Amino acid sequence: MSNTVFVDGQEGTTGLKIFEYLSKITGIQVLTIDPLKRKDPQARSELLNAADIVFLCLPDAAAKESVSLVTNSKTKIINTSTTFRTDPDWVYGLPELTGSQREAIRSSTRVSVPGCHATGFILSLRPLIDAGVVPRDYPVSCYSVTGYSGGGKSKIEMYEDASIVNERKLGVPRHYALQHTHKHIPEMQKYTNLQYEPLFTPIIANYYQGLAMSVPLIKRNLTKQMSAKNVHELLSAYYGSEPFVRVMPYESDAYLDEGYFKLAECSNTNRIEIFVFGEGDHIHLLSRYDNLGKGASGAAIQNMNLMLGYDEGYCLI
Repeated sequence: MSNTVFVDGQEGTTGLKIFEYLSKITGIQVLTIDPLKRKDPQARSELLNAADIVFLCLPDAAAKESVSLVTNSKTKIINTSTTFRTDPDWVYGLPELTGSQREAIRSSTRVSVPGCHATGFILSLRPLIDAGVVPRDYPVSCYSVTGYSGGGKSKIEMYEDASIVNERKLGVPRHYALQHTHKHIPEMQKYTNLQYEPLFTPIIANYYQGLAMSVPLIKRNLTKQMSAKNVHELLSAYYGSEPFVRVMPYESDAYLDEGYFKLAECSNTNRIEIFVFGEGDHIHLLSRYDNLGKGASGAAIQNMNLMLGYDEGYCLI
């Protein structure tokens, strides 16, 4: 018997990418809404309650409204917006988070997909905190560089309009959320078990997709005095059996371009690659992945596969 799926917010960047994945899956019937009725609560309610799985690809307020329209206990919801990510009644949709997270996702009817920046940050840092290497009160700072597609349609239209790019000088990377207000910070803190919020600086650059998350650590401030190589060994063991998380070889020069990091190597995949660099007192965790893949739509499909009992990597590998 086929499963029915409805994407609420199917016109957005994340929704369109989810549709692309769904087109590769047999045994899925995709329910669609008349574009003229996509903001009609009654029309949406009918589809929300008819589906086995619903993807919410909506702004926070609209996502909350959609959840309120689901009146049965059968429909499973995968939310891709910020809302519900730290809600205790929702399961955080990062299967690699802990040994029990996959089972929590499989048995849940409410799953929240992690934010793109949060994904690399949590996967890099959580194992080190769990192992007692990084103390929970460590003053973590981090920064990321991401393509403009993560900003949705408005950012895509802006960056792909040459006149706007020239007028606003968008050809160079731009720091933002400088008042420490980025919406991913609460989940970054919660799911690493940090006692304090990290100091996070995101940077948007003039390319379409791909994200690199950088987390520097100072060895003398760690609970356990481990070298960069020791940290690499710990992460390698932790993620050794994961299909979508790869800890790259410690001697990583072969993966650089004359010493420069190649940010976009995971574009159009659901893969995240974690590097560990370091010398002396300095350790540098650097991850790369697709902000539209493992950072959004790919992760959503990975969660759907678990919730429907499919192979986790179905149509993703």
